[in-house]
Amino acid sequence: SIFAVAVLFLFAGEAFAQRNLPGMSAVEVRADMVNGFYTGNSRNCGYDFGVFYSVFKGNANTWSFGGEYLQTYRPYGEKGRIPVAQFTGEVGYNLHIVSDYSQTFHLYGGVLSDGSTIKNGDAFIYGGALTLSADFYLSDRLALGAHVKERFVFGNDTGHFLTQFGVHVKLTIE
Repeated sequence: SIFAVAVLFLFAGEAFAQRNLPGMSAVEVRADMVNGFYTGNSRNCGYDFGVFYSVFKGNANTWSFGGEYLQTYRPYGEKGRIPVAQFTGEVGYNLHIVSDYSQTFHLYGGVLSDGSTIKNGDAFIYGGALTLSADFYLSDRLALGAHVKERFVFGNDTGHFLTQFGVHVKLTIE
């Protein structure tokens, strides 16, 4: 039967998932912690939410375009803290580093260029980021993942390095 032939191909390693092919695209939603885990005693940690659109190129590499809202805090006095918000637009290229044989797991590294505007001031900040991201595919279209990003930001008075880590959901569009 057709089912038996399909099963033979699966176990023989001849059937491959149709994932990350050139021309495919994906939408990704991210949620991050920034500069550490937040606890009741942490005064400089923050959070980040972002949405990205990616276009797959050859060898599962991607161009990504997106934006993030980042909220961090600067310690003030003995127990206080001052909120600092950033809205960023980002463009980057992600290199496919490795994946497993069944195309279920993918690891990416990337470089991003971003521009940010500080809400309570007349400052344009600029910079870039190095990113490491891992995707685990639940189906051909849906992936859950984790990532870490080190952001380098210049043109501000609130710090130049921001470490983000978090989780994401990726939906592939054909």
